Amino acid sequence: MQLSKSTEAAIQLTQDALRINGQSEIILCASLFYFRLPRALWKERLLKVKTYGYNAIDVYFPWNHHEAEEGIWDFSGEKDVAQFLQDAAEAGLWVIARPGPYICSEWDGGALPAYLLVKENLHLRDNDPHFLQHVARWYAQILPKIQKSELGQGGTVIAVQLDNELDFYPCSDPKGYISALRDMAIAHGISVPLIACAGQGGLYEACGFAEEVVPTCNFYPNDRDPVFEAKVLFYRGELAKRGYPLLVTETNRSHFLLRRLLSAGAKLLGPYLQASGTNFGFTNAANNWGNPLSFLTSDYDFHGMITPEGHIREEAYEGRLLHHILQTYGRSLAEAFPAAIGTTGQSSLPYRLALQHGGELLFLANVKEQEESVLLQIAEEQIPRYTELVAIAGHCPILPLQVPLGAWGVAGGTLHYATGELLLVKQLPDRTLFLFHTEGEGEICFTFDTEIQLIEGTMTQQEVAEYRVTLSFSSVEKEARSSISLADGQVLEIVGISRASALLLEGIDEEGNLHHETYPERSSASREVEIYWTQSEVNPVIPFAEKLVSIGDSADYLEKHAIYRGFAWYQAHLPIPLTGDYQGFIIQRASDVVTLNLGETYLGTATPGGSSHYMPLPSSMQANSELTARVEIWGHTNFHDTNLPALHLNSLKGLTGIMGVTAMRDLNANWRFKRIQQEDDKAEYARIDLDDRHWPMVNIGGWLSADQPAHHCYRNQVQLSDQADSWILHTPGNFSYAYAYVNGHSLGQVNPLDPYLDVTPYVKAGETAALTFFLDKTYGALSGHINLYEGRSAKSWSLAAGQERELLHHAQISKSADQPVEGAVTLKPGAVSWLYGQLDDSNQGLGWRVYVQGRDMKLTVFFNGHLVGRLWTQGGANRPIFRGGSDESFYLPGPWFHDHEAGNEVVILLESVGTSADASLEPLRFVPVTAT
Repeated sequence: MQLSKSTEAAIQLTQDALRINGQSEIILCASLFYFRLPRALWKERLLKVKTYGYNAIDVYFPWNHHEAEEGIWDFSGEKDVAQFLQDAAEAGLWVIARPGPYICSEWDGGALPAYLLVKENLHLRDNDPHFLQHVARWYAQILPKIQKSELGQGGTVIAVQLDNELDFYPCSDPKGYISALRDMAIAHGISVPLIACAGQGGLYEACGFAEEVVPTCNFYPNDRDPVFEAKVLFYRGELAKRGYPLLVTETNRSHFLLRRLLSAGAKLLGPYLQASGTNFGFTNAANNWGNPLSFLTSDYDFHGMITPEGHIREEAYEGRLLHHILQTYGRSLAEAFPAAIGTTGQSSLPYRLALQHGGELLFLANVKEQEESVLLQIAEEQIPRYTELVAIAGHCPILPLQVPLGAWGVAGGTLHYATGELLLVKQLPDRTLFLFHTEGEGEICFTFDTEIQLIEGTMTQQEVAEYRVTLSFSSVEKEARSSISLADGQVLEIVGISRASALLLEGIDEEGNLHHETYPERSSASREVEIYWTQSEVNPVIPFAEKLVSIGDSADYLEKHAIYRGFAWYQAHLPIPLTGDYQGFIIQRASDVVTLNLGETYLGTATPGGSSHYMPLPSSMQANSELTARVEIWGHTNFHDTNLPALHLNSLKGLTGIMGVTAMRDLNANWRFKRIQQEDDKAEYARIDLDDRHWPMVNIGGWLSADQPAHHCYRNQVQLSDQADSWILHTPGNFSYAYAYVNGHSLGQVNPLDPYLDVTPYVKAGETAALTFFLDKTYGALSGHINLYEGRSAKSWSLAAGQERELLHHAQISKSADQPVEGAVTLKPGAVSWLYGQLDDSNQGLGWRVYVQGRDMKLTVFFNGHLVGRLWTQGGANRPIFRGGSDESFYLPGPWFHDHEAGNEVVILLESVGTSADASLEPLRFVPVTAT
C-alpha cells in the first residue's frame, strides 16, 4: 500500500513482514478497552499487558459513548481518549485504533448511536450519503485525536481499522463504503496503514479490496480444529498475492491457537479480550449467541489473561512464554515464511517456518485429547535419536531445526535440532547461555565448524564427537546445566528446565541465574464487611421520571421520542369491552425487558426480543382500564441477525401497542387447499375474489404430498367480530417456510420465532377476512397452528423515561421512607424497591467482587453514582440467557471508593420479575480484589 512519506519508512508491509522503524516485528496484540475500565486503572492495566509479553493493544472507540445525544460530544474524564492513547505510548505499547463507525464488541448497538435508527432514508454501514454524513461528524471528532497519537507524531498508533467485520453485514457496496471511510481518514491526516477485518473470511465483502486498505482476518475456530492451519495458509496466500502479510486482528485467547497461527505465517496475533472489563452504565448489548436471544452481562470477560478486576490468570504466563520465544528468534522469525510440511511417525503433521537467517522452526501442535509419541523424519535423519519426544495434548512446542548460532553471536555453529523449546539466549560476560524447556525429555544437538575442547555439567551426554554434541535432560529435574568450550575460546552454557518453571521465569541476571516469580494463590472466599442495609418499597406503576408526556392514541418506539438508554414507562387507557371481559393482553413488537401492570396488578415480565408477547389475565381478575408497561432497554443489538426483530441492527426498543384480547379463535380446520408450483404467482392465489370452492378442504398443513419440497396453498374465510378493533394472527409451531396474505395484502414470511402477524390495517370489523397461507414443506417439516386474537387496542398513551441520573434521583427521594433490613430480602411478584447500603473502604482501595444469589430478582446496581451492574437472578422461564461474563456478580472498582469520611453508597433497584412466587435476594457476598 502507499503511505505518506512521514510514515513510509516507519511502517512497511510486505507479504512476509511487518516492519516498524525498519525493524521486522511479530505483533502480539491484546484487546484493552478504556471504556470498560475506570480511568484510574488504565495505566495499571496497560502495564500488566506489557509485563505478560504483549507489545501492542487494539482498542475500539465507541461512537455512542462519546455522543450519547446527537450533537453533544464528551471526551472528558473517564472518556478522555487522548489520555488513554498517551498512557499506552508511555507503557511502550503499539496501538491498533478501531474507531468504527461500527465496532461490534458486544457493546450497545455496536457503538452506532441509536438516533441514527430513526433517521429517514438512512442505510447503516453502507455507501449511503446520509449515513456517511453522520460518520463524517464522528470521524471529525475522533480521527484528529488518533492522528496526534500516530507513530512518529508523539504516539504509538500503527494502524487504523475502518468499520468492523463488514462481511457479516448485508452491505450493498463494500468497496464504495470502505473507500469513503478511507477518504475521510486520509483527509484527517491518518497516515498509518488503514485496515479492514473479515469476520467470516469474506475479504472482498469486508473491504471491497479498496485501494490503500489492507485486508485482515479474524479467526474464531475450535482451538483443536485439525485442519485449521490449512485454512489460515489459504488466506495467507490470498493476501500475499496482493503484497500483504497475514494480519490476524481477532482470534481466540489460547496461546496454543496463537502458536498455530504463527506457524502459518501470521505477523499480527490479535487474541480478542485478553484484558477483560465491565459494561458500566446502560451499555450492554443484546444479540444471538445460539438461543436465539442473549443478553450481554455487565461483566465483560471471555476468560482471557486478565480479569475485569485485574487479577492475572494462568494464560498470562503462556503469553510471556511466547514473548520470550519471539524475542529469542527476533527478526529471523519476524521475516519467516511457511515451509513444506514435515512427516512424523504418527498422525501429527508439524507445520514449519523457514527462518530468514537460516534454519527452521517446527510447530508440533497436538490437537488431540491424548498425548502421543512422535518421530520426526528430517531429510535422512530421524529425531529424536536417544530420547522420547511426546506431543502433549493441547500444546504446540516450537522446535528449532538447523538454526545457525550466528544470530546469537556464536560463530561457526548450528543448533542442529532440539526437542525442547529454546526459550531465551543471553550474552553473559564470559559465555552465551541457551535456555531450553520441555515437558518430558529434551534432546539438544549442536554441530560446530571447530573442534570441541571441553564439555561438562549435569546434562546427559548422549553423543560427543569432534564437531557434534547431543545432550539431554528431563523436566523432572529442577535445572540441568552443561557447558561446551570451543577451540576458539567461545563458551556455550546449555540450561534445561521444565515447562512449568519456564512459565514462571521472569529473567536471567548477569551471573546466569534464573529468576522465577511465584504464581499468586487467590481465594474466592468472601469476607465479612460492615454494611448497613435499608429498604424502601415504591409504587411499581409510577414512573421514576418527573416528566410524563402525552404521545397520542398509539404507542411507538422509544428512539422516536429521543429515548436511547435506560428505563421507560408507557401508560395507556384500555377501553372497556362492549361484551364479556378481557382474557389477556398482547404486548406488540416489544423489547427488551417489559413488565406489565393492569392498574396495581402485576401481570408479568417478558423479554420478547422485538416480537409480540401474550400475557393471560388470571381468571379471578376483572380488567382495569389503566395499563402501565415498564420497559428497560437492555441494549441495542451489537450484531445484525434476522432471527428476531430486536436483533436487526436497525431495530428499535420499547413497544408499538397493547391489545386487550376478547377472543381467541382456533383457525386450524377447514382450509381450502391447492398444490402449486414454486414459480407460481402467490399474489394471484391470494386474491379476494379467487374462486376456491372446488378445492379440497383440509386442516392447515394437512395435505400429504410426494413432492420435495412441496408447495401448497391454503385459503380460508374468517368472519371478524364487530366488537373488536384489532386482530392478530398467531402462528406457533414449525412453519418452516410459510408466507401469509390477508385480503390480498402480503404479510411476508412467517418467522417461527416471531409468530405474531398484525392484520388490523387490512381488515374491518364485522367483515370477512380472506386468509391465504403458502407452505413450502420439506422432509420432516411439521406444520404449525393458526390462531386469531381479537380485541381492542389501548389508547391515550403517555411516556416517561429515565437513565442513571433520574433513577438515582428517585432513589434519593424514596430514601425518606426506608426501613432497616437484615438477612434475605423478599418481594411479592411485581414489587419494586430500593435497597441502600453504606460500605467502608476496608480493602485498601482495591475494590470488591460482589456475588449475588436469589430467585426472580432483577438488580440495577449503583455505586457512588456509577451504574456498575445489571443482573437477573435464577428463576422462571422468563429469564433470558446471559452471555459474556459472570451473570452472578458485579465489580466495585477500588478507584471509585471515597475516603472514610465521605462514605460509600451502594444503591440497588430491585424488581421482582416472577409470577408464581415471591422473589428473594440472599445477603450479598463480598470477595476482596487482591493486589498483583
